[in-house]
Amino acid sequence: MIYYVNANAERDGNGSKQRPFKHIDDAARIAEAGDEVIVAPGIYREKVTPRNAGTEDARIVYRSEKPLGAVITGAEPLTGWKKEKGGVWVNRVKNSVFGSYNPYKEMVCGDWYFAPTVRHTGSIFLDDKMMYETVTLEECAKGEADPCSWDPEGSTWKWFTEQDGDETVIYANFHKLNPNSHKVEIVVRRNCFMPDENGIGYITVSGFDINKGATTWAPPAAYQDGLIGPHWSKGWIIEDCEIWGSRCCGISLGKYRDEENDMYFYTKHVKSPTQMERDAVCRGQYHGWLKEKVGSHIVRRCHVHHCEQTGIVGRQGAVFSTIEDCHIHHVCNSQQLGGAETAGIKLHAAIDVTIRRNHIHHCIMGVWLDWEAQGARISQNLLHDNQRPDGIEPALGAMFSNDVFIEVGHGPTLIDNNVMLSKVAAAIPSEGIAFVHNLTLGSFVLVNSGVDSVVNGQREPRFTPYHIRHRTEVAGFMTILHGDDRIYNNIFIQQYPVTDKEKEPTANDYEVVGTAPFDIFPTYEEWIANFMIGQEPDMRHLAQFHFGHLPVWVDGNAYFNGASVYQKEEHKLIGKRKVKVTIAEKDGKWQLDTNVYEFLKDFRDGIVTSDLLGKAFEPEQRFENPDGTGIIFDRDYFGDHRGTDALPGPFASEEQLSRTLW
Repeated sequence: MIYYVNANAERDGNGSKQRPFKHIDDAARIAEAGDEVIVAPGIYREKVTPRNAGTEDARIVYRSEKPLGAVITGAEPLTGWKKEKGGVWVNRVKNSVFGSYNPYKEMVCGDWYFAPTVRHTGSIFLDDKMMYETVTLEECAKGEADPCSWDPEGSTWKWFTEQDGDETVIYANFHKLNPNSHKVEIVVRRNCFMPDENGIGYITVSGFDINKGATTWAPPAAYQDGLIGPHWSKGWIIEDCEIWGSRCCGISLGKYRDEENDMYFYTKHVKSPTQMERDAVCRGQYHGWLKEKVGSHIVRRCHVHHCEQTGIVGRQGAVFSTIEDCHIHHVCNSQQLGGAETAGIKLHAAIDVTIRRNHIHHCIMGVWLDWEAQGARISQNLLHDNQRPDGIEPALGAMFSNDVFIEVGHGPTLIDNNVMLSKVAAAIPSEGIAFVHNLTLGSFVLVNSGVDSVVNGQREPRFTPYHIRHRTEVAGFMTILHGDDRIYNNIFIQQYPVTDKEKEPTANDYEVVGTAPFDIFPTYEEWIANFMIGQEPDMRHLAQFHFGHLPVWVDGNAYFNGASVYQKEEHKLIGKRKVKVTIAEKDGKWQLDTNVYEFLKDFRDGIVTSDLLGKAFEPEQRFENPDGTGIIFDRDYFGDHRGTDALPGPFASEEQLSRTLW
């Protein structure tokens, strides 16, 4: 069955082509497996709540008839503004408009929220740009720039809200503009396209402009919502959509609501946050966290931008998913919200998740895989400017910045064939990471750090789970020993200045590029020798090695501009000439300009394979494809063949530099 929807139809119909529905949700009430919902261009001010699931062989498809022509929005226009004083205008909205969820009463708060100021989930848009909330009317009237905002001029457009009986009162500083002559909208709905129930799987959402929602803070041990998301189900496809303007998250691939583990620390305080997260992992098994029931989503060719927590978020529900060919940018730039859940992509338990061919930039972080990035692969992505602009102050409660952050996982986690141009390439308070064929201008940080705490004078290890290979079932828990990393065939360039040469790589703002931070780790031969004692194993004697550093493998890398070198690396190139790398955008196309390939000369190394990389120590799982087959790293950033030997870095040849990266 095909159902038709047209917001501009003269009156509500029955979903036929001759008499289309006026609202998408009317089709969502009745669409069943195998049905298609075709939506005509127009603005749909509603929340679409699919009631029925498709099947793997008979999906339910929601399709915008014209790409990005159908707009699903959580906002309503607000007219009739009255001049208050100076640039401030006022408006009053009856609370009945909001139903049971008033975004101007509900707050952005919860576990892992660190910002000292708590904001409302609502927001005001002036000509499609989110304004900045204040906590007092006086602050709103001043309209001063926020020193922590990545857009100082934009931060002068302020709003303030208060309750007066059954009305929400909104003040906004429009400076010299008359808001009644501009497009002003307030966000009134929490989501735009999301089931209310778990298990509504196998749905395709294609070609929509989805924007402006009063989403809530989405930490890992809580229900996670977004403008759009599958709500703990399997097999969604979100494709060719533009998703933007979320108060918190754009796309949620994340967690269901568990009343016994929802915002546990925020509401009860009595368990440590790490224990709460371990509880959430184990409770997930009880609530159906299985490969057969959850995950395996595809997000492709989507444009995700201007969201204030994450572009894409997910705890557990994103397992076995693919995020590809997306453009993700300007995430968490207002710095009005702050905490440990902010990034272009932020996933917990990214088991067998593939993140490839995306362009991620101007985000507080690019990709953050937290806990259990077992089998995750970050490949062929362009990442740059994932850092505070020069001169912008760090916000209280805000996270540090980097292209990739792999936190407290046991691997195997692959980072390969990426162009990584931010000041910090990778934060790795983790183990079992392979860094292969990347071009990086940034440093490694939090090496041998960022895991354990000292509480009451004693070390408190952070035990995190690892899983049955290519499954969700927990195989065990272990703290992070650090090491077990592979670093092959990369190009490291010290392009950013080093202002503090004494700083250790345990810091999150360490500036020295290269592999010297791994000098503290043994080679495999050094490590395994500790266990070759030539007699019956003595458990007490071996304890010091069971809890010691794991080995690392470093080979085939090229270093320029003084980038640091792992002292035991044998086959390497240390360039003597100054090299530069720049990236520029022209007419919507991004181009790389570098002279580094002039100085690689005849330096080559062998082709890296899964057999060379071996197994991550704790899960005893190979660096391999999700289906268990091996990987031969003979394809470069563009997917071109490398031949019988390989240049370091993400490109098979110098000639490819003339091609557009994105």
